[in-house]
Order: sequence, then C-alpha cells, then structure tokens
Amino acid sequence: MATIAIDASFIFDAYPTGIATYSRRLIESLAELPSPHRFRIAYRFSRLSRRREFLCPSDPRFTVELFQRPITFWQPWRTDIFHSLAQRPPAFRYRREVVTIHDVFPITRPEDSTPGFQKKFSRLLRESLARADRVLVLSEYTASEVVKHCGVERERIRVIPGGVDPPPFQLSEAERRAERERWVGPGHELVLMVGVLDHRKNVLTALKALEHLPERYRLVLAGGDGYGSHRIHAYIDEQRLERRVRRPGYLPRIALEKLFQAANLLLFVSQEEGFGFPMLEAMGRGLPVVASGISALPEVGSDAALYVNPHDPTDIAAGIIRAAEDADLRRRLIEKGFVRAAKFSWVKAAQEVLGVYDELAEGL
Repeated sequence: MATIAIDASFIFDAYPTGIATYSRRLIESLAELPSPHRFRIAYRFSRLSRRREFLCPSDPRFTVELFQRPITFWQPWRTDIFHSLAQRPPAFRYRREVVTIHDVFPITRPEDSTPGFQKKFSRLLRESLARADRVLVLSEYTASEVVKHCGVERERIRVIPGGVDPPPFQLSEAERRAERERWVGPGHELVLMVGVLDHRKNVLTALKALEHLPERYRLVLAGGDGYGSHRIHAYIDEQRLERRVRRPGYLPRIALEKLFQAANLLLFVSQEEGFGFPMLEAMGRGLPVVASGISALPEVGSDAALYVNPHDPTDIAAGIIRAAEDADLRRRLIEKGFVRAAKFSWVKAAQEVLGVYDELAEGL
C-alpha cells in the first residue's frame, strides 16, 4: 500500500478547460476502482480565489489537503508518490514522482504565447521532467514531442489517453432545432468551434474560411479570450462578420452541451493539440467533425473525422460544406464517431494510471 498525493489545483480554474476536465474525471474515476492505496488530493492556496468547490470522493481512502509553496506542513516522508496533473513540480523531492504533460506548445510554438509564459512554462516543464520517475501523456504525438524537444527517455513515458463522458441529457429533434435557431436563426447551418479564442486554435483561419461559404453558414465561437484574441475580434469587426459569427465567450457545461447537440458540425482546426477533448465530445453526441490533419488530432479521431489543411481557408471551407451537405459522408462520420468515442473511457484511463502507481509502489 502506498500513499499517493495528487496535485489537483487545476480543477480550480475559473473557466475549466481540458486540464481541469482531465484532473476532475481522473480523480473521480480512480475512486471507482478497487485499490489498496490511500490518496491525498492537494490544492494550492493560490487557486482558492478562482473556485471554491473542492473535489473529494466520498471514500475513506481519499482526503483533501491544502498547501502552499514552500510546503510547510506537507512533509515528503508522509507521501510515497506525488502526481502532478500538469507540469508543476512540488517544492520538495518525493520518493517517487509522476507528472502528466498535456502538450509542449509554449516551447515549440513561441508565437502562441507571451515570452513571460514561455519562460515560466519551460522552467517548470524541464524541472518536472528531470525529476519524474514516470511521465504521462495523452497521445503518442505528445510522447514524441517530449522526447524530441525535452530529451526525455521514451522508457519513462506512458501514453494514457483521456476519456469522454456520455451526454448528461438528450435533446429531442424539436429541441435541437429550437436551440439551433436561438443561436443562428432559422434556415442556417451552425458550425461550432469550442476552445479558447487564441492563435493556436486557428480561429482567424476559420473566419477566413467562413468568407468562402454560402451566407447561410454561421459560426459560433464557444470559448473565452486567449493570447491574440484581440486580433480575432478586430478581424470580425473589420470584415463586418458580426451577423455571421456569435461570440458567447466561455459557456457553462449545460449551455455548451445544448450547443453541441444543436450544431450541424464541429470545426476543430487547431494548429497544435496534445489530445483534443472537444473532438471526442462531438463524436459521442453524433456530431460530424472537421479537423486539422496535423498534431494529435488524426491519432485521436482516426477515420471518424474529416481532415483538412488548417492553413488553407478554402480547404477548410470545402470540408465544412462536405460534412454539412453530403448525406452519405455525414452518416459515415456520425456512425464512426460513435464507435471512436466509445473507445475512450475515464475508467480505463484511471486503471492505467493506477497501474503506473502500482509499478512505482513495488520499488518502495
């Protein structure tokens, strides 16, 4: 039996995205599995101002603790394995350490973030990787990037994909139509993009693709502002696209779920992704996906998505029209999407992570 500390601080993000989802669902799924280990779910004081909802499974094996840097009461000798769910190492060295790396774009794509963020990310990443006994990644693509750009031995890396949850409710066809019309009006195609509005998500190129589409196509950008979002808003204003583009910002889970079910297709043409949760969420809801043919997306989507060149607006536009108007293609994408999404399970991910803990615990 080992005592395992998990830094779950990213759950406290004010606007939870992929890392927060990964953190929450992994911990919840670990609690569903039999295990002799004890778990200490840790939160940093610095994150408390963002959200105040603690996640702690109602299981005697799990306890919640708060810490700050330097950790004054979290003695390393009370913990056998420390798992950081993102690239942020603990202040002290633990007997065994695990880190989950979601992507490395700040060091491979400097144009996608500020110099200050790049410097901090690089320092934390390299410190975490230098200390980690095991490095968890969500895709083979990210594993190759970590080896290539960070010099980590492949033997230390474990690829454990994330999961996808089934929809919490199902809208009727009439409710879907009403929700779609609420967003884009009657007679229009709703093209959905989910994620932060930033350069890496390739929103500007998607907007340029919109100009190659018939007027009935409307774009809904469901995500908060990120690095470079001012250019996105300026482009919409300059090109007078306000009528064709909706910008609701970050949406709560229920509102986003309704939008997933109301949309005609998901457009996911990021220039870099370490995994791609929105792609799987769309597939699990019967929504055709038009995606970038680069980074981790073809690995995650396999043959269940329509891939386009994310740098070519005309190719993106052509893909959108095919996915929206080719009935046979839509049917195939929907059918294959359901099959593909079903292969990704949070319980399966938790089982594999638990296997890593078991492996490390044997050597203690």
